[in-house]
Amino acid sequence: MINLVIKKKPSSKFVLIKVFIFTICISLLIKAAVSQATVVRSQEKKEKSNLFVQQISQMNSDNESLRLKNKNLRTSMKQNQILYREKLANTKIAYLTFDDGPSNNTLEILKILKKYNIKATFFVNGHPELGYLYKHISDDGHILANHTYSHEYKDVYTSADNFKKDVSKLDAFLTNITGKEPNHILRYPGGSNNTVSQYYGGKGIMDTMIKETNKEGYIYFDWNVDSTDASSYRQSKNKIVQAVLTESSRTKHPVVLMHDLNPKITTVQALPEIIEGLKKKGFIFDVLSENTYAPQFKVAT
Repeated sequence: MINLVIKKKPSSKFVLIKVFIFTICISLLIKAAVSQATVVRSQEKKEKSNLFVQQISQMNSDNESLRLKNKNLRTSMKQNQILYREKLANTKIAYLTFDDGPSNNTLEILKILKKYNIKATFFVNGHPELGYLYKHISDDGHILANHTYSHEYKDVYTSADNFKKDVSKLDAFLTNITGKEPNHILRYPGGSNNTVSQYYGGKGIMDTMIKETNKEGYIYFDWNVDSTDASSYRQSKNKIVQAVLTESSRTKHPVVLMHDLNPKITTVQALPEIIEGLKKKGFIFDVLSENTYAPQFKVAT
């Protein structure tokens, strides 16, 4: 007799239970994975946050260090400036200045200055045909300063606007030749106390003009030592030398007025004796700048 074994199919109830258990397991696994991922992300975020905080802290520290260095530097610069001014006040410095050039004498003046290794300030006018001389002056390390383009009293002293236009014209002219920006160092034709300007601009024209150019950032220089080379068509060489050395003995910072014009041959001849005489008196030489002493006359009213 053959025994037949009949396998019973699992009930649907049992299958549902297995599916339910499987689903729970999968859910738990997913939940665990998500939780782990969250922990990892949280840890990464925390690490990034900590790194960011460290970077911010380092930047703050660097900024504070830089601030202290800047503060110390400013203090040091201020102290050095005070020290420099004190030394400058007690140092005998001569400033050689030449008005109205360039001219046929300019190259000889430059040759003498180069021989003695001295720099000077040239208050020039506009002479387009002599462009190479402006370049020569600048390339030799001297200062090209503004003495108006035209030097025509009847034009520049008619009004403050006319004066400023003439000054600006020379600035542009010099920049075009030398490639250097204007230094805003100025000398008024005839000096700031001239009275001829009143014939063209009326009383008070110089006072108005000075205020206007000061607003534009210009610093004007008169002089405290007159070489007297403009007192006559061609002044005696000996009178020029004597005038400069005598007047320079009365100040620690002589700003010497000379002229670079074709007739002023004796000024060129006097220059070596002037330089040697000032050196014997203990003077050194420098160019005019915004930081140097600026003699200024009392303006005529």
